[in-house]
Amino acid sequence: MKISDALLPEFDREMALTRTVLERCPEAKFGWKPHVKSFSMAALATHIASMCGWAVETIAKDSMDVAPPGAPPYKEELATSRKELLERFDKNVAAARAAIAEAADDHLMKPWSLLAGGKAIFTLPRIAVLRLMILSHCIHHRAQLGVYLRLNDIPVPAIYGPSADEPGM
Repeated sequence: MKISDALLPEFDREMALTRTVLERCPEAKFGWKPHVKSFSMAALATHIASMCGWAVETIAKDSMDVAPPGAPPYKEELATSRKELLERFDKNVAAARAAIAEAADDHLMKPWSLLAGGKAIFTLPRIAVLRLMILSHCIHHRAQLGVYLRLNDIPVPAIYGPSADEPGM
């Protein structure tokens, strides 16, 4: 079995669950944040919708520099509506899924680096980057967004089991 064939069911499941959380973000609360140091709801949701697309970069390129010397740093344009947020998420998920499906095992084992100012923050095999920086990172922020929903009295979807608002799957 190809590595991508083993990864895709997990990817598909996590992205479907993530979409259920993003669907609940009300535009009226896009500016809300639980603390001055926190993302706004729109910024956190946009980050989640954007990071899925990083899988394409991870497979297609050898690195990503979030603050390239002599160029502007990486920046995400905030989604201004739920429709825009979900369209961005769906587009990035589809592109990521296609890139993962096409990736050969030997390519997924090649190193990839996250850079800042031309210096490596880390270098890992691409498959590890897909698991850590895409899936786990997305799950982490999805959980944060679930707290944002709870703090705003918005029903939290059942993810790995029931929530206080939904009996489960």
